[in-house]
Amino acid sequence: MRKLIAFLCAGETLLGTLDEAPGPTGLLIVSGGNEIRIGTHRGMALLAQRIAEAGHPVFRFDRRGIGDSTGDNGGFESSADDIAVAASSFRAESGVTRIVALGNCDAATALAFFHARAGIDALILANPWVIEPTDDLPPAAAIRARYAERLRDPREWLRLLRGGVNISKLISGLAKASRKQSQQADGLPARLGSALGHGDIPITVLLAKGDNTAIAFHDAWRGAAFETARARVMITELDSASHSFASAADKQWLYEQVLAAL
Repeated sequence: MRKLIAFLCAGETLLGTLDEAPGPTGLLIVSGGNEIRIGTHRGMALLAQRIAEAGHPVFRFDRRGIGDSTGDNGGFESSADDIAVAASSFRAESGVTRIVALGNCDAATALAFFHARAGIDALILANPWVIEPTDDLPPAAAIRARYAERLRDPREWLRLLRGGVNISKLISGLAKASRKQSQQADGLPARLGSALGHGDIPITVLLAKGDNTAIAFHDAWRGAAFETARARVMITELDSASHSFASAADKQWLYEQVLAAL
């Protein structure tokens, strides 16, 4: 049975969807970016249905200012209250005693920051967001990866020689590719590294290897900020460039990873 649930957060009304099941361990799905709880191409709704059929209740919700929920959209950095009240409502409505939370993109980063307050018992973080945007170009690590791939392709050299490459864009890309990620103590990579390095709950990071956000995270992961996290966080990678795990094979892989964590 799937039902809609309204609950309050800081004076605003949030809408959530509960896929009911008898199991004591449930999945809380937190949407990334400005995505509504259904997910890209209904991906999260379909995942919730399959997980519930496997015996685990699933709760999805729209944070303030997104989808069916009222209020202002303050972005993932302001979602601590939303995640906490969603987890509380999930417990109250389903009776679950253990919550595993799944987030993609900046929802993964939000869960890393705010899970303790919500009393979440385990995390599945897909393609965590570590990018502090400065322009419209992809992150530097993603640009480096793309150039390395193209340099191995003779057809790309022919395109360059024949004038098929935008030189201005190429120069801009090379300039950004030479930059390092922020090493500031208050920068997003450092904050995420600290969050992942503390606590004692199980954390699994899922990466679509060809996705720009995942490439940026993998680049940050090798830095000093993640030294403690590397000892306690498990990373699993999928050979895909789909940020939202869009293909049937990607969806099956994601389902298997989530079910294993549950």
